Amino acid sequence: MIRAGIIGATGYAGAELVRILLAHPEAEVVWYGSRSYVDQPFARQYGNFLKLVDNICSDDNLEELSHEADVIFTATPQGLCASLVSEDILSRCKIIDLSADFRLKDVSVYEAWYKIDHAAPQYLEEAVYGLCEINREDVKKARLIANPGCYTTCSILSLYPLVKEGLIDPDTIIIDAKSGTSGAGRGAKVPNLYCEVNENIKAYGVANHRHTPEIEEQLGYAAGHPLVLNFTPHLVPMNRGILVTAYASLKDAGTEAEKVHEIYESYYGNEPFIRLLPDDVTAETRWVEGSNYVDIGFRIDPRTHRVIVMAALDNLVKGAAGQAVQNMNLAFGLPETCGLEMPPLFP
Repeated sequence: MIRAGIIGATGYAGAELVRILLAHPEAEVVWYGSRSYVDQPFARQYGNFLKLVDNICSDDNLEELSHEADVIFTATPQGLCASLVSEDILSRCKIIDLSADFRLKDVSVYEAWYKIDHAAPQYLEEAVYGLCEINREDVKKARLIANPGCYTTCSILSLYPLVKEGLIDPDTIIIDAKSGTSGAGRGAKVPNLYCEVNENIKAYGVANHRHTPEIEEQLGYAAGHPLVLNFTPHLVPMNRGILVTAYASLKDAGTEAEKVHEIYESYYGNEPFIRLLPDDVTAETRWVEGSNYVDIGFRIDPRTHRVIVMAALDNLVKGAAGQAVQNMNLAFGLPETCGLEMPPLFP
């Protein structure tokens, strides 16, 4: 059995890691780390785990945990993992970091967008960006994995084949994204109160959302050169889910839908967690809730010569915990789908 420790177990992504790992046939959780609830029962914070988890919450002592675990998941705010990681720890176990600490290769970009000093820039080159569908072989060999963000996973996967194949002009990309409130975390914040969110939708982080450079960096690798795009997220009054609608101009105005279908099929046709949608179906968050799936579809607008790509995922599963477990499976030589084949929940 893979011994897994979770730092930040009482956040939404951490609790989702617990839910998935409890049903994983090859893993067990040995550490429920939570700075806010040390020495308190984990199930007291999440009643859905009553009689399923009897453990008491521990602290965030990464050094001590590294002697007990084979893999450590850090579902923590930006900066914490980088401040705790060391060569000794990485020599004993693998780390899968759900924060942004190791996603960006340029430390100056990280510090500019996140407004904090990076505590461990020496590991940026080594860290593998854990988007399994793109970096699968590198993940298998990694000891430090940067789990992608939720918005970025949906945005990158929706456009990657078209950018990689040069079908679209990357300088024309516009990404409109909408997320449920769990994406903001479990901390008490006035903008996330019920009365603030209910019966409302709003854009936020306009022209400065922190996931923007992550999307640009990864799609820039696909394009073969740096690129700049517009990314605008919105908050919608639901618990889970992300819907991305991305727009880009086709390089060849005569490109037909059949060609685009062929490209998506060549990249994703055999991917276990990507579902390519029929022409008459658009992506909906309700059909991926609670699952590790990403649903992707597209339309070509012949008037504007643009392609419109629509994608949906659960921000807490494929956008966080599920993807982290997918990375763990790869890193430990397990079938990639192990413990992740739960169907979406509905209603």
